[in-house]
Amino acid sequence: METKLTLRLRKNVIDQAKKYASEHETSLSKLIENYLEAVTAESEQDDYISPLVKSLSGVIKLSSDTDQNSEYHKHLSDKYL
Repeated sequence: METKLTLRLRKNVIDQAKKYASEHETSLSKLIENYLEAVTAESEQDDYISPLVKSLSGVIKLSSDTDQNSEYHKHLSDKYL
């Protein structure tokens, strides 16, 4: 079911959006709808952790006094220099 929505935006933003929509062969309404779908779907996707990543979590144990940044930089130096 489609319904009407009224938005108040600056004229230059509307003009730029209309130009963008025209260049991408879509309507401004469809452009806004796609954007809103993407924004609302992101929060659901951000929380998903794949089974592979879950299985790898906690594989490496570091002591509490290990400086992860310096260890990583040392690794990169050893690898590339």
